[in-house]
Amino acid sequence: MNKRILRLAIPNIISNITVPLLSMVDLAILGHLESELYIGAIALAGLIFNFIYAFFSFLRMGTSGFTAQAYGQRDKTELIMMFGRSMFFAIVGGVIIVSLQYPIDLLSFRLLEGSSEVEQLAREYFYIRIYAAPASLGIMALSGWFTGLQNARYPMFVAIFINIINIGANLFFVYELGMKSDGVAWGTLIAQYLGLILGLVLFSKKYKPLFSHWDMTRFFDVKKLKRFFKVNTDIIVRTLCLIFAFAFFTAQSAKMDDTMLAVNTVLLQYLFVFSYLTDGFAYAAEALVGRYTGSRNLPNLKRAVKLLFMWGLLISIPFTLVYLIGDEMLLKILTDNRDVIAEAKPYLFWIGIVPLVTFAAFIWDGIYIGATASAPMRNTLLISTFGVFVPAYYMLIGPMGNHGLWLAMILFMVSRGLFLTVFAKRSIFNLT
Repeated sequence: MNKRILRLAIPNIISNITVPLLSMVDLAILGHLESELYIGAIALAGLIFNFIYAFFSFLRMGTSGFTAQAYGQRDKTELIMMFGRSMFFAIVGGVIIVSLQYPIDLLSFRLLEGSSEVEQLAREYFYIRIYAAPASLGIMALSGWFTGLQNARYPMFVAIFINIINIGANLFFVYELGMKSDGVAWGTLIAQYLGLILGLVLFSKKYKPLFSHWDMTRFFDVKKLKRFFKVNTDIIVRTLCLIFAFAFFTAQSAKMDDTMLAVNTVLLQYLFVFSYLTDGFAYAAEALVGRYTGSRNLPNLKRAVKLLFMWGLLISIPFTLVYLIGDEMLLKILTDNRDVIAEAKPYLFWIGIVPLVTFAAFIWDGIYIGATASAPMRNTLLISTFGVFVPAYYMLIGPMGNHGLWLAMILFMVSRGLFLTVFAKRSIFNLT
């Protein structure tokens, strides 16, 4: 079982690492140009795309769980149906995003504040990259489908390929053709479509025979589609709660002052780094739990869950030690601003305990997605966000200041893990 977990987790960890790496490379390329406006432009437009793709993240998560269960049931017809449904909705979703680009522009740039120069450059980036939406959503759907089939290598190959193409194209457009943030947008657009093509080639190479089980009558199975939309609606609500929590955290940081906003932004990166790595095991949980849920194999399901938490704990311990011992060295990795470093030091304790108090929530997320137990996931996030995080902030911010904001975030993460643990007996281990 440990070998199965690592065979799924390690490629997903590698895939996840490429996400922040690409952002860092993009910023490094633009950061060496003559103006900081280009960094502001890509940051502003990037927020818009982050929100859009977070909203559509159900295409990966929902597809993964349903596919893994069909794999466990050895239902080859449902496997190819899930491929068809997920790709269909990915393309439709992408076309809708492209067709709504002007309303998205008006709403987004009204909500996001930036100088006129930054907004103009951000719009140039936005109106190029927006056409990558069908490919980006298609890659999400493909990655979820591959993961459900216990194949973590193909999403890793696609992620690495996309990043290599993206970095190479960005360097070419910016340094050879003299383009700016628009060149980075073109690099992303090209890389996304080439990545989708590679994903489809890999699919055809190994899974094309599944088309012999295609059944159009099951493609529009009302019962299957109803459950698909029910689960994915719950995942959307859950994702929006997460987006709200971190947006609220950032907004309250900004209300304090610019330095505290910078401090909390830097510190949050270490939470995100840990989450990217832990998500490798969460993705393994999606595949394995879905498989054993589909095959109604309760002993293997319980064993997989136990071992996944063991790996989550094993990862969290060294991260906790590094975060606690790293002190100022950690801060200097991301900033050389002395004011930010000095202000951040008192809050390093909260980052130190982040791995130990968050890994359970991350692992449980993967388990619940694999079991397609979306309702308790949704309810947990609603309770943790509006019943724990927001009230805790308003109670703690007065007497504790920024420490209160961080304690509220820690309580938010702890409550997620606790509530998902409470719901597990009925939602995960009840296979009757």
